[in-house]
Amino acid sequence: MIDGIKIKQLVPNADERGYLQEIIRCDEEFFGGFGQLYVSLNNPGVVRAWHYHKKQADYITVIKGMAKVVVYDGREDSTTFGEINEFFVGEHHRILIRIPELVMHGYKTIGTEPCLLINLPTKCYNRAEPDEYRIPPHDNDIPYDWALKEH
Repeated sequence: MIDGIKIKQLVPNADERGYLQEIIRCDEEFFGGFGQLYVSLNNPGVVRAWHYHKKQADYITVIKGMAKVVVYDGREDSTTFGEINEFFVGEHHRILIRIPELVMHGYKTIGTEPCLLINLPTKCYNRAEPDEYRIPPHDNDIPYDWALKEH
């Protein structure tokens, strides 16, 4: 596991009406505060990658559909420099991922339905000075291929 990545299992409380699922609480050790919450609808097969932040961590989960969230440790001073982690997140694997500052990440919607991804970054988006650094998803030095892996 890449240094600084944290995972929390999410457990829906279900009954005949449906379910209620807590995502994060301020009284948990996992909680690091947040600046805003947003939702992103992503069509099947869409790749949104790569990006990282210098001043914020991201808390990411998928509440509808499925996504493959991939993180890459490009921090040269990290004990896990060069490592890649894949997480399959959504209706079939309910987890919340904390991605620390400077760790590159992205995701791809998998399956045949759109996914709804929510993010709770620890800082508000600053339109005047965005803490958003991007790298193209396919043409880069990151040793990762977004294509379907059929084993």
